[in-house]
Amino acid sequence: MLNLSKQSVSKRVNEQFELHSLNTLHTPRSAVVLKRWLMAIVVILLMVLFLPWQQNVTGKGDISAFTPKDRPQNIQNIISGRIEKWLVKEGDLVQQGDTLLVISETKDDYFDPNLPARLQDQLTAKKAGLDSYQAKIVALEQQIVALEQNQKFSLQKAKNKVKQGVLKVTSDSTDVIAEQVQFNIAQTRYDRGEDQYKNGGLVSLSEFESRKLKLQETRAKLVSTQNKLAISRQELTNAQIELNSIGAEYAEKIAKAQSDKSSALSSLAAGQYEISQLSNKITNVDIRRNQYYIKAPQEGYVVRALKAGIGETIKEGESICTLQPFAPEMAVELYVKAMDVPLITEGREVRLQFEGWPSLVFSGWPSTSVGTFGGVVKVIDRIDNAKGEYRLLVIPKIHKGEQDWPKQLRMGSGVAGWVMLDDVPVWYEIWRQLNAFPPTLKQEPEGALNHKKAK
Repeated sequence: MLNLSKQSVSKRVNEQFELHSLNTLHTPRSAVVLKRWLMAIVVILLMVLFLPWQQNVTGKGDISAFTPKDRPQNIQNIISGRIEKWLVKEGDLVQQGDTLLVISETKDDYFDPNLPARLQDQLTAKKAGLDSYQAKIVALEQQIVALEQNQKFSLQKAKNKVKQGVLKVTSDSTDVIAEQVQFNIAQTRYDRGEDQYKNGGLVSLSEFESRKLKLQETRAKLVSTQNKLAISRQELTNAQIELNSIGAEYAEKIAKAQSDKSSALSSLAAGQYEISQLSNKITNVDIRRNQYYIKAPQEGYVVRALKAGIGETIKEGESICTLQPFAPEMAVELYVKAMDVPLITEGREVRLQFEGWPSLVFSGWPSTSVGTFGGVVKVIDRIDNAKGEYRLLVIPKIHKGEQDWPKQLRMGSGVAGWVMLDDVPVWYEIWRQLNAFPPTLKQEPEGALNHKKAK
């Protein structure tokens, strides 16, 4: 019956006609229960659509260390050599400075066991040679000083000799003039006496001969004084020549001494260079011999030996074993897509799921997730990797009530992470996912804002 009219006849019909078939027509109880369940589910779904959902950016990565010094490192040898003895085995905990293995020399330049002593002997001999060069330099300096003093004395002596020569020339010139006057007088008297003797006999023969003798004497004295003057002038010329030659002579001697001094200084410098080279070589040999013992740079575990055999040769800078530092400062290397990087800033909270730890994750409701651990974005790489992804370094979140990361974590273990963003309704998140829109960001976290204000 459709019950289109307001007048219901079903009751009267049931009273007048007791129809058993109509009484059996009623809604089954299971359908009512199903209807109620469906209505409750729909209501719950509608309520869920309006619940807050925290947007997030997913990423995967592995466990690493925050500082490079805490990451696994390959122990390398500085020099080439031959493995003689291993002092550790894989899995051992070693302290800083512990010897890992011993190698022997492979270069023939360092085979001599007495090489340091021989180099020390060479160094001692070179130092003795330097002492002799220094003594020679001191002697040459004293010689140069003595030559300069002798030069002054010789110049003064030569100048005095020139002055004496000038005075002597002056004196001899005066004598020549005097003798010339005497000769002229004697010549005049001789001429007058000759005339008087020949013309009247006013002068006797003896007087005439006496005047003639006097003339000869004065002529001889004049010639003698002239010769003496010539000799004095020659001596003055020789003195002047000697005065001029003294400067050249001593300049040559001083120049030769200075040249010898320069040669000695050059030899001294060459000897000092050789001593420096020998000292450097001795130090290098000592350091090289210390490199025969390859030691642990820091406390850690020997993870893997890359060279095994006794007697095996290794090259310079070749990796020998891998060392995992003890008690590293754990961090997670999380890789995210390039389109999500602009939404991530330092200080963002991250929820992490470590491989090997059971968990039940509701990425949009982190408070309801079980088995996840808290983290904080500390570093965002400036460049991407070969796959176009960017690396995030996530450190543990230190907060009251936050669970610490497991102590059993090992380097390289896989990690899944969710960088938490803003809260949006569930219906909006479903609509965003269906349309493949990126997450939204309304405001940056307080840590990033404070960082920008500080700048």
